[in-house]
Amino acid sequence: MTIVETERLVLRELEAARDAAFLLELLNTPKFIQYIGDRGVRNVDDAAAFIEHRYGASYREHGYGLYVVGLRDSPDLRVGLCGFVRRDTLPGPDIGFSFLPEFERKGYGFESAAAILRYGREVLDFKEVFAITTLDNDASGRLLEKLGFAFREVIDSDGEQLKLYHIDLAAAGG
Repeated sequence: MTIVETERLVLRELEAARDAAFLLELLNTPKFIQYIGDRGVRNVDDAAAFIEHRYGASYREHGYGLYVVGLRDSPDLRVGLCGFVRRDTLPGPDIGFSFLPEFERKGYGFESAAAILRYGREVLDFKEVFAITTLDNDASGRLLEKLGFAFREVIDSDGEQLKLYHIDLAAAGG
């Protein structure tokens, strides 16, 4: 199901049969493991189950989740993930994104995240969105600030120190 389209990108729900190989690759990139964490997904079957149990559950329980980012001109070419996560440790939804290394630094992160924030405000009626990064993930911090997020504080999440960012979507406007 397509969620958002931009000039260059299409964001849609992940499907186990269609996206497992892509997700396996993304979850095992060095930056994903360093900045987000090792999800223990080691083969296509693990990835398919992860899609069903993690992402599918989020779509069903919250009405949103992380979405696969594909190129509009080549929709079967998946470049990354972008969307919202609902964590018990935060007072509202938080934005997340990750891209395959060969698709970084092409503006896809900003384009997909800006579109998903509009979707959050206009469709999901989000008033605010949070974001978390590891202390050393400066690239994601810069992207969040470019999107209008403000750094709030360093928080402790399950024994890990993380930077917390926030955006007021009502104040951010169109």
